[in-house]
Amino acid sequence: MTANTVRLTMAQALVRYLCNQFTEIDGQRVPLFAGVFGIFGHGNVTCLSEALEQVQDRLPTWRGQNEQSMALAAVAYAKAKRRRQLMVAATSIGPGAVNMVTAAGTAMANRLPVLLLSGDTFTNRLPDPVLQQVEHFHDPSISVNDSFRAVTRYWDRITHPAQILSSLPQAIATMLDPADCGPAFIGLPQDIQEIAYDYPVEFFAEKTWIIPRPRPSRDQVAAAAELLKTAKKPLIISGGGVRYSGAEAALADFATARGIPMAETIAGKGAVVHDHDAYIGAMGIEGTEAAREISEGADVVIAVGTRLQDFTTGSWSTFARDAQFININAARFDALKHRAVPVVGDALEAIAELDQALGDWRCDPAHMKHAKALYADWNSLLDEGQAPTNAAVPSYAQVIGVVNRAARDNDTMIAAAGGLPGETIKNWRVKSPHTFDCEFGFSCMGYEIAGGWGHAMAKAGEGTPIVMVGDGSYMLMNSDIYSSVLSGHKMIVVVCDNGGFGVINRLQTNNGIPGFNNLLKDSRVLNRDNPLHVDFVKHAEAMGAYARQCASLADLEAAMEWAQGTDRTTVLCIASDAHAWTPGGAGWYVGVPEVSERKSVREAREAQVAFREKQRQGV
Repeated sequence: MTANTVRLTMAQALVRYLCNQFTEIDGQRVPLFAGVFGIFGHGNVTCLSEALEQVQDRLPTWRGQNEQSMALAAVAYAKAKRRRQLMVAATSIGPGAVNMVTAAGTAMANRLPVLLLSGDTFTNRLPDPVLQQVEHFHDPSISVNDSFRAVTRYWDRITHPAQILSSLPQAIATMLDPADCGPAFIGLPQDIQEIAYDYPVEFFAEKTWIIPRPRPSRDQVAAAAELLKTAKKPLIISGGGVRYSGAEAALADFATARGIPMAETIAGKGAVVHDHDAYIGAMGIEGTEAAREISEGADVVIAVGTRLQDFTTGSWSTFARDAQFININAARFDALKHRAVPVVGDALEAIAELDQALGDWRCDPAHMKHAKALYADWNSLLDEGQAPTNAAVPSYAQVIGVVNRAARDNDTMIAAAGGLPGETIKNWRVKSPHTFDCEFGFSCMGYEIAGGWGHAMAKAGEGTPIVMVGDGSYMLMNSDIYSSVLSGHKMIVVVCDNGGFGVINRLQTNNGIPGFNNLLKDSRVLNRDNPLHVDFVKHAEAMGAYARQCASLADLEAAMEWAQGTDRTTVLCIASDAHAWTPGGAGWYVGVPEVSERKSVREAREAQVAFREKQRQGV
């Protein structure tokens, strides 16, 4: 060691480096890594935990209950911070590592940054096979950590302590790049974590990262402007990238000034409030009838910050075959989809330059007037669907209506898989921008409660996360109710118990297949006529939460008022109808058997073939 070096173990150097990385949020310099979600075990408890323990006041470590859920909480944290501040998720080797693969896939699909650190086997191989090691006879260099290669933007395994000098900056640069953003994985072999090395002192100098805003090519902007000037019935689709760019207000102002109706993707929902002048609702399969009708007649579609997933495009059935696209995206891969005029660059910069290039062009006001009339009809349909009825069991729409009305302006609604994504996308009326998170890029069951914990951390003092979750997703992953009680991060969890996997049952039965293995009553259970339902109230109370069963919508309304005033995570449970769904939205391309003895399946196949005739061809 010299005056210009410091001798540290690889694990100590890694942690020290993370502590010295900063970012700017609204003009304030804050740590880039806000904390670590960790479960210690074989592979990280003797070296990485030793390093983290020494810096717990600067880089707090939060104890998870499940590796997947804590990494999902990190994903939600990054989303809540609009990719400007990150969390680390750290695990042991073996099952602890592969438990995080689902969360990595969720981050990858949603283009969200999280740093995943996992223990790994010994590079020297002297004690092989070690505890939890999966051996590959043809390639001894493979470990379970190689499974992360498919679901991360950056992957590395540190086989020499000096390698972090180049690997860590590249991992961070990847996570903060608007075009390449996604999770980064670094494998930490046990014998390399312990090795001391003389690291250059300058490696640990404080660094403030500035997220780049790449400006688009002038030629691309000019081409987009010329195409848009020809439009008679244009449509804007606002995606998640609009929110991450901070371009919500700019795009909304652009839509209003130019007279272009604006729809949102699932990831983009929440960029504007529900009653914004240009807004016509969400796009696609779970979207509004207003957005569907406008998209079917659109001649030019301006897609901003979206990867154009099939739920947005109705499996590419909701646009005319001759409709032309302008794709504004930081990622070239997304900008080039469907023979679009690409505008590769930051959304905020691209919108400003496109606006300037348009001069005094404005769409015929009749187009916006028609779109707003359709949206008014849609809101009337929502009002009707959310109104109380004499039904024995309320619908999702009715439950959502009660919760939505009880939510404060800065409360954030969180959902993920099952029937609630579609129902919340349609029925939830956003009161303030950036207060809606439906994870549907990966449709990850189990994200909901973990995501609520991440939002509660990220938005402390800025409203309460309201998690809406079905009984199926609750049963899959619920332990972060306990995590949030332990850590003091309050959320409200509304469990809609419809007796199984309701929405996938709908997909099954709508395609001619009898209900099978989805609802409890259709599964191989002891008593199909009266299957045992979990007492979610007692379960939540056992984890330290407050909880209440609601027998009616009136009960739920009172319970929401009570939950807003409690001092810890509060769980409300209400039975909901597994067969009542809000109408509207585009169709979906799914596989239906080409041959079947069932008439119902053959009819569903015919309907699917007819639907596919509407699909726009392209890549």
